[in-house]
Amino acid sequence: MPIVNLWGKNFEIDKKMKNIYKPELASVTKVIEETEDIKTIRIKHDSNPKPGQFYEVSVMGIGEAPFGSASYSSEYVDLTIRAVGNLTNKLMNVKQGENLAVRGPYGNGFPMEKFKGKDIVIIGGGTGVAPVRTVIEYIEINREDYGEVDLFFGFRSPEEFLFKYDFDKWKEIFKFNITIDKPYEGWEGNVGFLNALLEKSEISPENKIVILVGPPIMIKVTVESLEKMGFSDDQIYVSLERMMQCGVGKCGHCMVGDKYVCKDGPVFCYETVKGMVD
Repeated sequence: MPIVNLWGKNFEIDKKMKNIYKPELASVTKVIEETEDIKTIRIKHDSNPKPGQFYEVSVMGIGEAPFGSASYSSEYVDLTIRAVGNLTNKLMNVKQGENLAVRGPYGNGFPMEKFKGKDIVIIGGGTGVAPVRTVIEYIEINREDYGEVDLFFGFRSPEEFLFKYDFDKWKEIFKFNITIDKPYEGWEGNVGFLNALLEKSEISPENKIVILVGPPIMIKVTVESLEKMGFSDDQIYVSLERMMQCGVGKCGHCMVGDKYVCKDGPVFCYETVKGMVD
């Protein structure tokens, strides 16, 4: 390895070491229009993220933002993006064949090895369904390692459904439950908040792990329902949403209590962040 002299001392520099702040160009291989303001962008990337990890995606001259992976693959990464500002509006116009600047994956994902032999309850609200899709795809590949799997999804309306093209497949493999917030013309399924659907299911906490992703208020009320149903905090795993600017625990923007969401999370066992969640 080459040697450089810094501050009067010699250091060996490994040319293979990556600059953790430097993005790499990744080719866009597919763009899926999920809803009016949400798209899933598939990029060619062989990083094979753990379920629950995230990437920093940047557009020159505009900025950078974190996005959780919405897929589990060694060949590509799906990024599900809602148009909410300058950067995301720009990303919504990305076309197949173009390149995105990406770095990652970062953070701690769901400890799937630890969950082996358990029944899994997967709960996703709104765009929170995107990161739990990585868990679903992981379990599909490693189906024999897990027991029963219950899916609970909540959306504002059928127009907001994400990954509709996966629903039939998931219904065949797992116990599939979905609800919308308010009555909607033509919808004959469940109506009401996600925690109410969960309580109605009367699932037992025995030998179960809960994976919960969604807006902070949804996490709060859903945890309350889970506790009412007999689940303990150490059975519940959440993914927290924060502006993780650096992605490596240096900038401090994503601190929750004494935790860096980017480095210590974004996945946490609920008992470690209880009282620190909004």
